[in-house]
Amino acid sequence: MAAWAAAIFIAAMSILWWQLRLSEAALLRASAEQAAVRWAQELRHQLVDGDSSTALGAAPSGAAIAGRAVLDRLVAASDIRQATFHGPDGSLRQRLKSPAVSAADNAVQPEPVPAIDSVAAEVASTSVTRGFVVRGTGRNQPGVRGWAYAPIRAGMPSLGVLRVDVDLDAEAELIRAEFFQIILGVGAMSVCLGGLALIARRRLETAREQVTSHLRHLASHDSLTGIANRATFREMLERACVPRARRAHLAVMCIDLDGFKSVNDTLGHAVGDELLRQVAARLCALLRVGDLLARLGGDEFALLQNRVTRPEDVAALATRITTTLAEPFEIDGRLVQSGASVGAAVHGIDADDAESLMLRADAALYAAKGKGRGSWAFFDPQLEQQREQRRQMTQALRVALAGNELSMDFQPLYESDGRTLRGYEALARWHHPTLGTVPPGVFVPLAEEAGLVIELGVWALHHACRQAVSWPGELSVAVNLSTPHFRDAALLVAHVSAALDESGLPPFQLEIEITESLLISDTDNALRCLHALHELGVHVALDDFGTGFSSLAYLWRFPFDKVKIDRMFTQALGDDNKVTLIVKSIVSLAHDLNIRVNAEGIETEAQMEMMREYGCDELQGFLLGRPGRVDVHRQSRGVPTPRPYAARTDFASLSTMPAPLTMSGRSPI
Repeated sequence: MAAWAAAIFIAAMSILWWQLRLSEAALLRASAEQAAVRWAQELRHQLVDGDSSTALGAAPSGAAIAGRAVLDRLVAASDIRQATFHGPDGSLRQRLKSPAVSAADNAVQPEPVPAIDSVAAEVASTSVTRGFVVRGTGRNQPGVRGWAYAPIRAGMPSLGVLRVDVDLDAEAELIRAEFFQIILGVGAMSVCLGGLALIARRRLETAREQVTSHLRHLASHDSLTGIANRATFREMLERACVPRARRAHLAVMCIDLDGFKSVNDTLGHAVGDELLRQVAARLCALLRVGDLLARLGGDEFALLQNRVTRPEDVAALATRITTTLAEPFEIDGRLVQSGASVGAAVHGIDADDAESLMLRADAALYAAKGKGRGSWAFFDPQLEQQREQRRQMTQALRVALAGNELSMDFQPLYESDGRTLRGYEALARWHHPTLGTVPPGVFVPLAEEAGLVIELGVWALHHACRQAVSWPGELSVAVNLSTPHFRDAALLVAHVSAALDESGLPPFQLEIEITESLLISDTDNALRCLHALHELGVHVALDDFGTGFSSLAYLWRFPFDKVKIDRMFTQALGDDNKVTLIVKSIVSLAHDLNIRVNAEGIETEAQMEMMREYGCDELQGFLLGRPGRVDVHRQSRGVPTPRPYAARTDFASLSTMPAPLTMSGRSPI
């Protein structure tokens, strides 16, 4: 590029030099012509009498004397070297030259120039001044000379022609100096412009390189934490999983934060994002040269540990990770507690390729979560069997939903007297054809993981409404819906309306139960959904009130018809006076706000009596009735009778492995 710029610059300067030389010749020729015209006018005044009628031929002697005097003055001028006077026919009449003129000057003729007499005759006949410029070519040759022919006019034809030989050296030097300054100025300007262009080009290239580098960085790194992303981690892991002389040379760790969703829901996404950044910073501080940390998405991280010589190296790092992340994080002036679970798989021991290594580290992570918060675990071959069982169970759940294999049990809800039946709470049940009854603690997380929880909730709405419409009186039915149902108010109302219209159940007999986690995660949208349900005529209950992050503002801002006191308080009645005060406060506050109160977990007569004494409006628990089929002919305490589970498989291992995606909120069970 620089060579092309130099070539263009040289060509441009050459053209400029050629144009300046042409301009110089024109200026010098014009200067010589002006000198000839000036002296021709002077000579005319001397040769012509007062009335301008005397011709040169009529008074030859006087003209000769006058012409001689003019030519003497002409040659005496510093810029005239020679002067000759020619007649109208071009013939030489008079010549005079400066003493400084040498024989070489006479030999110099402008090229190409016709004979002097023919040029003089042409000028005399046309009365047009002619000029030529000639430059000496040798040491003894004059520098720059101008030959100019000017007619001496006193009417037509001309009286004659004056030819002058003008010394143009000084003027030529002056013009060259001016032109040289122009060339220098243009050159300097061109160099400056070229330099600016090069600087601009360099800056453009630098900016392009920076943009390209930034885009490359964005493509390979996580935008929130600045560490590697999933694609980069997978690429580096595949490169690392090449045949090695030693079997155990690297390990993969899957890291998942404990309680991150609660932080996100209660403190906001900004605090959650800052927590992720600080977690990434702490993990980076634990890395050695050659290790790689990546964020796979959400609160999931992965670590590639190189130069592993024994499994104890992996165990030591996993312990440091759980210990480091168990320390509180300071965010916006508050301490945030999190922690992490870690699952590890070792290359050459647990797997030999990148895909299998990631899957087994992920399986180990589930095992670690089953142990409790802040735990870590190595991969165990039994985890593969559990993972495969989960996959088969998920597929079976899809088939069950599509084939209407699910059923519904109902737990009765009584007035505070424990005798008057008010309605039932609907609880979904799954009886597998070969596995037997699958516990809700197993299939509900599977539904959440597989994205089937909305479909499960819609099924529960329709089934519960169809059952309730056949009950005598105005018994209500309560259905639990999880958080995903409340992401779209219009869709939620459409689902509820469809269930009511299909069954013919009056809206006031349907009660939708939600948990406080829904209110925390998206308060404004939840408020819109609850108002939409109220406009439809459906009642809304707040389940498990008093646990988690319960806020009295919920009772003030949201249109609840009922709050349900969690069974945790019911079970603690009589053992702790603080629980009694909390229950009394909840009941009193709810009644002041015209909200009914339900007490869950009633299992003893004493608990029922205390809850009745504290003012609870509604009671629910195993003492009053277990979940089961509804006997429409009996509406008193003790119905329906419980139906025990007939499990035929071991679901303990599945229930201890948390689902990869655990949604907040109650499910329809």
